[in-house]
Amino acid sequence: MLWLQVLVNGLAVGGLYACIAVGFSLVWGVLNIINILHGSLIVLGGYLAFFAHQYWGINPFLFAPLAGAVMFAGGVALQYCVINHVMARPFLITLLLTFGLNLFLDNSMLALFSADYRKVLLNPAPGVFDLGSIVVPADRIYATLVGLVLISALALLLRFTQFGRAIIAVRMDRDAAALLGVNVRWTYAVAFGLGVFMAGSAGALLSAIFPISPVASAGYLSKAFVICVIGGLGSIPGAVIGGFALGVIESFGALLLGPEHALTLAFVLLIALLAVRPSGLLGRQGFA
Repeated sequence: MLWLQVLVNGLAVGGLYACIAVGFSLVWGVLNIINILHGSLIVLGGYLAFFAHQYWGINPFLFAPLAGAVMFAGGVALQYCVINHVMARPFLITLLLTFGLNLFLDNSMLALFSADYRKVLLNPAPGVFDLGSIVVPADRIYATLVGLVLISALALLLRFTQFGRAIIAVRMDRDAAALLGVNVRWTYAVAFGLGVFMAGSAGALLSAIFPISPVASAGYLSKAFVICVIGGLGSIPGAVIGGFALGVIESFGALLLGPEHALTLAFVLLIALLAVRPSGLLGRQGFA
């Protein structure tokens, strides 16, 4: 039963990991930018949820979409006013820009909030789901469910709305989309904003489960990168599968090798996957 408990623990956090990765994959797939800022945006979403709970008593699972919406507006403005000016420049320029923005945001949060770890303490505590010999923390189940709902909403937006189809068109061929009347610059800005929305929402959900601190941003960024490569860039189902896969890999890795080596095992398997299938499990050209 120990192995089954470990499997359930991995799946319970997998939906959160998927929520972390979807926004990163969207920005990378549509704008062709590796957004180094992504991990810091997740942490910022966690702080928004922490202070919303501390001062107004708002449950972070309910606050997650609102945190994402607030950060969506900032993400659109950031891309439209700053990042858009280097979109046509070499790939390294956009990478350095997001790296510099990440340093600015990280140090700003360190100055404002310090490096101390904080965590939302729910009262009453969510408790656990007791399934006989298997025990699952209720907060992880709630966070995973909310994360999957947000991912599903994003998938529906991309597939069934006119603007979602414009995002996919720009992802596949920017010049052809522009000839068909798509406002590429605005599409880029909103696509980046959606990625920030998912990052902020994921951070709010994580705040009730894991301690938050600016120094945790690099860990979230690395997880997003691993998940996108495992699942395949440009695929929401791929991000979901990659998220659950990473959750299970980390869970079994912690059991077999110790918690300090859990992510190491994930990177080893990532290298093996790149050697066999570089496009990932479900990678494809259009983001859908």
